[in-house]
Amino acid sequence: SSSLVGGEQISSIGRGLCVLLGISLEDTQRELEHMVRKILNLRVFEDESGKHWSKSVMDKQYEVLCVSQFTLQCILKGNKPDYHMAMPTEQAESFYNNFLEQLRKAYKPELIKDGKFGAYMQVHIQNDGPVTIELESPAAAVDPKQLTKLEKQQQRKEKTRTKVPSESSRERNAPRNKDDPSASSGAEGDVSSEREP
Repeated sequence: SSSLVGGEQISSIGRGLCVLLGISLEDTQRELEHMVRKILNLRVFEDESGKHWSKSVMDKQYEVLCVSQFTLQCILKGNKPDYHMAMPTEQAESFYNNFLEQLRKAYKPELIKDGKFGAYMQVHIQNDGPVTIELESPAAAVDPKQLTKLEKQQQRKEKTRTKVPSESSRERNAPRNKDDPSASSGAEGDVSSEREP
């Protein structure tokens, strides 16, 4: 893969990953760290015996070429692309440079290459396969402070509902055993976080 600006080649790599990074208005350090881990640990290469989907770019000591790509944040309004969800240029450049810095710290600086931020680039990618994988950071947990009064009231109602046994229950008159595993704690289930590599 290689990136060209004005016909001049500014970056190129051999075997490895070409990362097109679309930075969202809502992205934070948390999303950045998640993406760095995923990119470096994603098993998309074969092992020594030829078994596919076994090795990461770090396992193989391959290179990574990063290109900032705001158009990945496209939202279609009818047939017209809209990019209001992309992070503004000044903020995005700082985020992009931080992303590159974290990749270099977590891997090997000399194996991380980048395009020219904000420039009109021609990116030449020779796909091996071809294989294209879309990665997204997990949705952030909602900050309780951001909930409206109505949402809080709704939450309280739902919590109360889970604690009250149904009137149609045959066991409504049976004494509740403190250690009874079937007793509702008010939680509908355990929400597990995404498994990290």
